Amino acid sequence: MNHWEMENAVQLGVALKEAGFKVSQICCSRPSCFDFAAEKNGKILLVKVDSDVDTFSPKDSRELRAIASNVSAASLVVSQQTHGKPLQDDTVYSRYDVFVVTEKTLRDIALETANPLIYASPGGYTVEIDGKLVEKRRKELGMSVGKLAERIGVSRRTLYGYERGMTRASVTSAYKLAETLGVPVAKPINVLEPVGKQRQCLLLKARYAFARKVPLLQKIFRKFAFCDISPVHKAPFDFILKVPHSRRVIVGCVAIDDERNLNHRMEETISFCHIAHARPVLITENHQPRNKDVSCVCMDELAVMRTPEDLVASV
Repeated sequence: MNHWEMENAVQLGVALKEAGFKVSQICCSRPSCFDFAAEKNGKILLVKVDSDVDTFSPKDSRELRAIASNVSAASLVVSQQTHGKPLQDDTVYSRYDVFVVTEKTLRDIALETANPLIYASPGGYTVEIDGKLVEKRRKELGMSVGKLAERIGVSRRTLYGYERGMTRASVTSAYKLAETLGVPVAKPINVLEPVGKQRQCLLLKARYAFARKVPLLQKIFRKFAFCDISPVHKAPFDFILKVPHSRRVIVGCVAIDDERNLNHRMEETISFCHIAHARPVLITENHQPRNKDVSCVCMDELAVMRTPEDLVASV
């Protein structure tokens, strides 16, 4: 993180706390695909602050969405520019399937003062229309599809697409539609919607696990390869494991020999788990550091385990 990103991540965390969110520590022990986690009323949000959203990579997105999916969280990038141009407030952008907004937009969402209505895409700015409301209001006014389409300057087919939720409208068309019908027709964009289930093939997960060249992580992956386990590179922790037939999630750190910042990583992981309602665990070769907030499992104990439930029982 550069100075701007760190400063703004801290400020955003403070703003979210003031809005009633619980906020984790900033993740800075090593490069991370998200900077902090926040939670309010059961809604969890993972936030990445990037001064230029163009630096947010496909790998960052893949890991961020995988983590968010496992803890039923939304994922969001907060940035100030793309392609050398400033991002607009009250507008939602997208980068590799992750929503991107400005700092002001996120503050407004957190304070529930305003929700963004406009999508930015390569084709321009668009608005999602409340099709059922449009159809209901059109019929109340006794207008046919053709008549309303003519009034706002679009084809019958386009208007039909609005009413069936198949087509987004341009900002101009949405404004004309609202003016003609006398009601707001734009649907707010819910950027706090949890990420859906992310499916990764076993081969891709194996590549992730073995690319780190950490023998202990490789052993863990081999043992739980056919479970819902996601190796992680860019986060304070090293893997996240969802227990089958349960809402329990285990977030694991793997101790590496002579690692100097292990305690720092564990603090960030524990803080993340408090927000994400997950169980932290530290996997070591043979020693068990003392930490009342995290369970420690050595390889001898792990060797006799057969299922994720065995690991849950130990933590």
